[in-house]
Amino acid sequence: MLEWLRTHGEVLAVGIEGTGAYGSELARFLRANEITVVDVDRPDRKARRANGKSDPVDAYEAATALLSGRASGRPKTRDGIVEAIRSLRVVRRSAIKSCTQTINQIRTLIVSAPAEARERLRDLPTYQLITQLARSRPGTDLTDPACAVRTALRRLARRYQHLTEEIAEADTEPLVAQAAPGLIELVGIGTETAAQLLTTTGDNPGRLKSEASFAHLCGASPISVSSGRTNRHRLNRGGDRQANHALHTIALVRMRYDLRTRLYVARRTAEGMSKKDIIRCLKRFIAREVYKYLTSTNISQQ
Repeated sequence: MLEWLRTHGEVLAVGIEGTGAYGSELARFLRANEITVVDVDRPDRKARRANGKSDPVDAYEAATALLSGRASGRPKTRDGIVEAIRSLRVVRRSAIKSCTQTINQIRTLIVSAPAEARERLRDLPTYQLITQLARSRPGTDLTDPACAVRTALRRLARRYQHLTEEIAEADTEPLVAQAAPGLIELVGIGTETAAQLLTTTGDNPGRLKSEASFAHLCGASPISVSSGRTNRHRLNRGGDRQANHALHTIALVRMRYDLRTRLYVARRTAEGMSKKDIIRCLKRFIAREVYKYLTSTNISQQ
């Protein structure tokens, strides 16, 4: 492919749509051959309606966006420890979701179980409940509804145990501590929020041009809604919503436990600012602090 590209002239850069998905391997190949890769957004809907949808049209739109300067974003390299964290988080989040669904299904079955089993199981703590059900011997006559319920409960309990093991095996805490030890030392930032912010940034945080671009990526940049004598900003509902949720979690923790943040909240509240707007401001401050750390640390070689 690279030879074919060079038959058309000197290759200065290649614009690729979807460098985080189907275009990731092509982006890796081109970077390995010292070709500049630029992340290109999909064509806007107005242009797509006007020009139609096909691979040649999309390729032409990508090249036009690159040449015009509309596309200039550097993609994630996806070749370091942060990519390992991202992969493990996919497994862990899926297992946690399934684990929650499983325990909810167990509790629901217990509600409709025979009276003897219901009275014996419904008030047990989760660990004791799962252990007792996993060790139970429900019988073999599945035509009996009571036996079928006991069998279903045992199978769900064993599934819960298996998922718990998966969650433990996909623990990202050692990798996060290795990649960004100083990040989890910041007030209010734990392993999960740090892992999400690292995943959003990628192995090459230098691709972000400024702390404002990082805030915009996380959906924490203010959006002006000023008109006439009204001069205010509102929440940004774009960006990476998982990163925004991480910033929101950090803000809530700081509002409760960090003295500096509590004093700030008290001052802004006295000025008449709503809690929602205060959290918006806090998320912007946190994004600035996180960006400063990430760009001063060589994450890929930690």
